[in-house]
Amino acid sequence: MLRSYQIELAEKAFKILKELKIVYLAMEMRVGKTLIAMKTAELIGAKKVLCVTKKKAINSIQNDYQREGFKFRLTVINYEQLDKYGPEYDLVIVDEAHSTGAFPKPSKRTQLLKNIIGYSYLILLSGTPSPETYTQLYFQFWISMHSPWEWSNFYKWAHQFVDIKERVISSHRIRDYTRAYKDRIMNVLEKYFVRYTQEEAGFQQKDIKEEIIFVDVDDKLRLLIKLLLMNRYYLFKDGNEIVCDTSVKLQNKIHQIWSGSIKLEDGNYKILDCSKVEYIKQHYQGKKIAIFYKYVAEGDILKRELKNWTDSPEAFNRDPGKIFISQIQSGSMGINLSSADVLIFYNIDFSATMYWQSRARLQALEREKTPLVHWLFSKDGIEKKIYDVVLKKRSYTTYYFQKHYLKENCSAKKSYN
Repeated sequence: MLRSYQIELAEKAFKILKELKIVYLAMEMRVGKTLIAMKTAELIGAKKVLCVTKKKAINSIQNDYQREGFKFRLTVINYEQLDKYGPEYDLVIVDEAHSTGAFPKPSKRTQLLKNIIGYSYLILLSGTPSPETYTQLYFQFWISMHSPWEWSNFYKWAHQFVDIKERVISSHRIRDYTRAYKDRIMNVLEKYFVRYTQEEAGFQQKDIKEEIIFVDVDDKLRLLIKLLLMNRYYLFKDGNEIVCDTSVKLQNKIHQIWSGSIKLEDGNYKILDCSKVEYIKQHYQGKKIAIFYKYVAEGDILKRELKNWTDSPEAFNRDPGKIFISQIQSGSMGINLSSADVLIFYNIDFSATMYWQSRARLQALEREKTPLVHWLFSKDGIEKKIYDVVLKKRSYTTYYFQKHYLKENCSAKKSYN
């Protein structure tokens, strides 16, 4: 059953949708945005609805649809399936709409969505509509033919709504479009928004308690990183190579190594250290835990060393003995992990959006205990530097890597092997 506040919000959204053809449910995580969107679709009289979401959220949305008995036909897909669908729906729900906000050019998924939506009704959903800059709102509305923007071209729009600056990155001059004029943008868009907070919904535990745990790792990792900083290259005795011929590659390789793995030039992975997973095995006995990892090899380590794991949030919440393990990118949005005692981050993502979204998976209206998030960072590693940046709602780019990490470059005289 929908809660009374969800029905009221759907009625408010319906009025906006009827008038403007677009409504944005900008509501905090876990208040039931997709349920409200489906109720809005019912109120508008939609017959055929498409919902685009993250893969791991599909089952939950389908279950909600069947439980509530909505009469419209619903198709739920993930973003990777967009190229298989066309403009045949009278209403489209775009979950995690902020993921379509990349600029200055539309991403492939954004262009595909535009082709599907056309003149259909559009419901946008996100707890963080502009996680890093209000510039991200341009393409989220651009995907509809009912967009309020007079400018179909981002660059022309930016001249009206962005304080454009030039920055130098790796000797290249680029235009920085992140300094958006918030007031100008929201003067146009505010009438499309329906907002709601967890506090208004009656969440008993809105705050999340975070703890950073520094795990000591093998000194070989420190030595390997020093060699890469000095040479941008390493050759293992078995013939495998690490090549860091750009700042982006160097940043990614160092990030991987600090958590105990490395992707090699042939595409395979090498496990270097298991200190973090050993820490989990020793310190979380008897607790119901969910774990997010960043790189594929980290997931392999976790799934090999930890028993009774699942990547299904539904199975995790049903079984008190299950451990939930998922890559941050696929599990950070649209799923419920509120039965966990602790959410553990084996590594941290560079994206500020991933940070704010993924930590909210523990929250639920009925939760009474304070949600706990533990970050496992390598002692002396790069993870804390990334954390300090994303905490300020900025993604950790090569700019920060060069500014905060490469200055610590030191020479190494020893061999890793």
